[in-house]
Amino acid sequence: MSGTSLDGVDAAMVRTDGKNIAERGPGISIAYSPELRARARNLLSRASRLQPNDPELIAVERDITLCHVEAVEALRSSIGKVDLIGFHGQTLLHAPEEGRTWQVGDAALLSEKTGLAVVHDFRSADVAAGGEGAPLAPWYHQALLRDRSKTTAILNIGGVANITLIGADGSIYACDTGPGNALLDDWAFSKTGVACDVDGALAQVGTVHRDILEPLLADPYFSRPAPKSLDRLTFHRAMGAVQRLSPEDGAATLTAFTVEAIYRTLLPLTPDIWYVCGGGRHNPALMDALKRTLDAPVWPVETLGWNGDNLEAECFGFLAVRSLRGLPLSAPGITGAPAFISGGRLTCAGLAPIPDWLANPEPASGP
Repeated sequence: MSGTSLDGVDAAMVRTDGKNIAERGPGISIAYSPELRARARNLLSRASRLQPNDPELIAVERDITLCHVEAVEALRSSIGKVDLIGFHGQTLLHAPEEGRTWQVGDAALLSEKTGLAVVHDFRSADVAAGGEGAPLAPWYHQALLRDRSKTTAILNIGGVANITLIGADGSIYACDTGPGNALLDDWAFSKTGVACDVDGALAQVGTVHRDILEPLLADPYFSRPAPKSLDRLTFHRAMGAVQRLSPEDGAATLTAFTVEAIYRTLLPLTPDIWYVCGGGRHNPALMDALKRTLDAPVWPVETLGWNGDNLEAECFGFLAVRSLRGLPLSAPGITGAPAFISGGRLTCAGLAPIPDWLANPEPASGP
């Protein structure tokens, strides 16, 4: 998994049949070089105008794919036999209202270099069917949280923040809540040259400017009920709104923007407890603000025995198996798709057949 924070690649092992989790193994993170991160960020800024034959796009896609190869090989050396890779790719553009979602990454190259089958392109089928194409992690969260008696929220704070809400009856609802770390990262880098607000140091000593924050929160997106989704740059105008502020006050205001957007998200059920994953859980200023603002206990997912740094990478291994078995990746309450539909594509660069235990399709009519 390479998320909207553009910081690198996470790889993790999961043993699964696409419904149940038998084992969660080790994980590894491979950081993008500062140069590759800058090149990828530049592509993201002009993604709506990019052509598929753009030389820089082709070069960046190859370099990102080779980072994934490095992550797979480093992880495989510690865990042995692997059957399948789930490959999300790097999102450059997410515009479901235009019927578009674009994740770059060369699945054929990844398959060739690793000698493994690759499932990729997880979002396109959902968007083509009229869904939001995101979030997709709720299926994995539900599998991990079976038999819980409380209404539980899993909050992922990556570049964009999203929530999975699982009712006590097993029902699933999900959406993107608003900005996650992306605005704060861009702000910190522009003001300090550091890629993020390390330990929330800027935000913790800054002052929230409500006169700037409230107009941002008046955006119609926040009055829409779930499901709904965002592009990393949807609220990039906030950078202009805080431009006159000090680095500290800008960080505090953007942190409050993330938290208030989460708090104001319209959900069909009220969470009894919140668990936080993604890079945002490492930011004390963000976590403290969530604990002050949300009307329920807030904990990092590690209190569940999960590894919050591996979770999304594990998820796409899980979704890869669901894809091969014809199980749903989409649902009306998760992505807004009109029905339970599957998705993803298989790329196999001249390899041996998929193992039998992965190749038994099931009807895609239910979870």
